[in-house]
Amino acid sequence: MSKKPDTSVLKLPNIRRFIAFRIFFNARFYYPIFTILFLDFGLTLEQFAILNAAWAATIVLLEVPSGALADTVGRRNLVIASAGIMIVEMALLCLAPIGQMPIVFYLFLINRILSGAAEASASGADEALAYDTLKDLGLERSWGKVLETQMRFQSIAFIVAMSVGALLYDAERLNQIFTALSFDIEVSKAFAIRIPLILTLLLGIGALITALGLKEPNSEKVARREARQEDWFATIKEAFAKTLDTGKWILNTPVAMMIILGGFLIDHIARMILTLNSEYYRRIELPEASFGIIGAGFGLMGLFTPRLGRWLSENRSKTFNFSLIGIVTFFGLLGMTHFVPYWGVAPMILIYGPIGLTGFLISAYMNAETPSSARATALSFKGLSYNLAYGGIGLIYSLLVYNLRRTESMQAVPPEHVEAELFKSALSYFPSYFVVAFVLVLLFGLINRHSIDTSPLKKDDST
Repeated sequence: MSKKPDTSVLKLPNIRRFIAFRIFFNARFYYPIFTILFLDFGLTLEQFAILNAAWAATIVLLEVPSGALADTVGRRNLVIASAGIMIVEMALLCLAPIGQMPIVFYLFLINRILSGAAEASASGADEALAYDTLKDLGLERSWGKVLETQMRFQSIAFIVAMSVGALLYDAERLNQIFTALSFDIEVSKAFAIRIPLILTLLLGIGALITALGLKEPNSEKVARREARQEDWFATIKEAFAKTLDTGKWILNTPVAMMIILGGFLIDHIARMILTLNSEYYRRIELPEASFGIIGAGFGLMGLFTPRLGRWLSENRSKTFNFSLIGIVTFFGLLGMTHFVPYWGVAPMILIYGPIGLTGFLISAYMNAETPSSARATALSFKGLSYNLAYGGIGLIYSLLVYNLRRTESMQAVPPEHVEAELFKSALSYFPSYFVVAFVLVLLFGLINRHSIDTSPLKKDDST
């Protein structure tokens, strides 16, 4: 079979729509001011922690069942559902009355649950659909190029969303721009808070339109016809049976276990740092108006990390790549604990880089190792472990702050400085936590090194 060039692969309608869906679904305008947004609506830090825990718990509960259902009732249907849920979750925030408790809390709680459901529905299904589109054409070895292109375009979208979202959120800065342009417009703080949410709602509509245009690969159509011959109960039973079978396969396959363990280790601590990054930027004395610019700057890394990830996946072993990323992440965490004014932003590079590389490598490894019939389920297991770890570290962080607040040393801190000192003290535990977790996963990898590294991905000559 002759191999098509990468350009022909990227022209496939399903591949183009997969890339567009990832952009619409993930590049959200409120990300650079995520924590501040919740607080400005009147929520407390404790409520913020509860809401994030609810989000993670929802994904944990729905991740694997949704992946199994994607393999049985249709991945396209799950992707469409995720886009529809995104629209509803964003509409709730757009309509939430600022400062009116407890209504705001309950609306945000529903939003977090819906957001988790949307994440669970999309996770694995869109990727498996795109990958099987290539596999039906004998082009699955071009997946690295597709993933590289998707990550590059998504990084560009993130740069735009981060820059625009933070700017539009700042009513004072926005009004200064209007005045400089001689526009007779004055934006209130209450409306500026909603602008990033409204723009993200529009992205949700774009995601839904894109998802509706996806087509099922031929291999999935066969599976769908077989599923339709069974009754509803049998289909659900099959979904959970597939979940159990895939779970057993992962537990009994060292390479799959190592991929998932290594992925969630890097992912969960990096995501926790990204969740708290606005507070960290405050503590290194950066102005809030710079948060979006900084996020956009880090987003530029996404233009280059996919190519590096592709090279590492094709030329270095899994154990080597995991060790490299782990060491880089550790030095990033260690550098952050010094809270160097202004220059303290530099260690964040060592956090942003690894999470992008990890995402690429895990996707490449999982798709190469997983049987097609269980691909969406296996990818959902990956998502489950990621979010279980993220929710766990969130609870650990909350308990840590709770205990630190009651120490004698913290009681002596002036009230106006308590929150800052709590944040700094809690962050100082991150490097030690990471070292312990990293060593445990690395030991598993070294014990099973032969089976893990005997079949590293080889470079595809066609790409």
